[in-house]
Amino acid sequence: MTRVAAIDCGTNSIRLLVADVTVPDSASGAGATGKLVDLDRRMTIVRLGQGVDRTGRLAPEALERTFAACRDYAAIIKEHGAERLRFVATSASRDAENRDEFVRGVMDILGVEPEVVTGDQEAEFSFTGATKELVGREDLHRPYLVVDIGGGSTEFVVGEEHVRAARSVDVGCVRMTERHLVSDGVVCDPPSEERIAAMRADIEAALDLAELTVPLREAKTLVGLAGSVTTMSAIAQDLPEYDSARIHHSRISHDRVRRITDWLLHSTHAERAAVPSMHPGRVDVIAAGALVLLAIMERIGAEEVVVSEHDILDGIAFQVAEDAEAGRRRD
Repeated sequence: MTRVAAIDCGTNSIRLLVADVTVPDSASGAGATGKLVDLDRRMTIVRLGQGVDRTGRLAPEALERTFAACRDYAAIIKEHGAERLRFVATSASRDAENRDEFVRGVMDILGVEPEVVTGDQEAEFSFTGATKELVGREDLHRPYLVVDIGGGSTEFVVGEEHVRAARSVDVGCVRMTERHLVSDGVVCDPPSEERIAAMRADIEAALDLAELTVPLREAKTLVGLAGSVTTMSAIAQDLPEYDSARIHHSRISHDRVRRITDWLLHSTHAERAAVPSMHPGRVDVIAAGALVLLAIMERIGAEEVVVSEHDILDGIAFQVAEDAEAGRRRD
C-alpha cells in the first residue's frame, strides 16, 4: 500500500485526493482491480480558465485563486504524510499564453511541476479512475463510454478493460457558458432560444469531431464524470445536500436528464442557486454542462447514464501508486 496525493487542476475547479492505494501485481492479469481508500478528497472552485477562450491568457485573479487553493492543499498533503504527489493540469493551462507563470507558482508552493497533459492523457486517467471498480459487474455491459465533462473540454473514452479509443474536444460547461450564454459580461438568465440553439449546434459539431476517432455508438454503458454530471444526479435524486455516497454509481434516465436540462436552461440564477445540492461555483455553468450530457445521450441512444464520483483524480492516484511500486521493485 502506498500513500499518495493527486491534484487535478481543471478549467473550473482544482481537486485534491490523498489516498492509500494498493495496486495489483503483474501476476494478477489484465483487468485486475486495485483498491483505493480515501483519506482526504476535496474540491475548490477557482475558475482558472476565466476568460481564456476570449483572451488566450490566465487572468491574474484566477491565478491567485488557484495558488491560494494550492497553499491549502500543501498543508493537507503534509499533514497526511503522502509519499508522492502528482499534479495534473488540464484544458485552461494548455491553452494559455502565460502558462509558465502558472507552472512557476505551483512549483514554488507544492514543489512539483504541474504536468500539462494532453486531452488523450486526460482521457486515459479518467477511464482508469471510472472503470477500475466496474470490471466484473454483470449489470453493466462493455464496452464502456466514459465521458468527462469538464470546464473547458470534454473527454470521450471507449474501452473494455483497456482504452480502445479516446478523444478530447473543446466543449465544456465554462467554455460553452462564456461563448453562448454571456452578454456584456453577464450570464443571461434565462438565455434566449436562439442562444440555446447556437450552443446545441456547437456541441453537436464537437460530437461529430469526437466520432471521427471514438466509436461512441458502440458503447453499451455510458459512464458520466465530473461536476456537471454529479450535480445532475443530486438534482435528480432531490438530495437535501450534496452526498457523494448516494451520487456514486447512481443512474439517471434519459428522460430525467432531458427534463432537468430543460428546467436549468430556462431557470434564473436565483432558482438554480436555491437548489440545496448546488455548489455556488456551478450555478452559472450547470445548464451548459447539462446540455452537453443530454446531447451525448441522444447521440448514442443511451437510456441512462451511470454517474461516477471516481474519475481523473482516482486515475492519477492509481498511476502514482503503480509508478511507486515499480520503482520499489527496481530497487
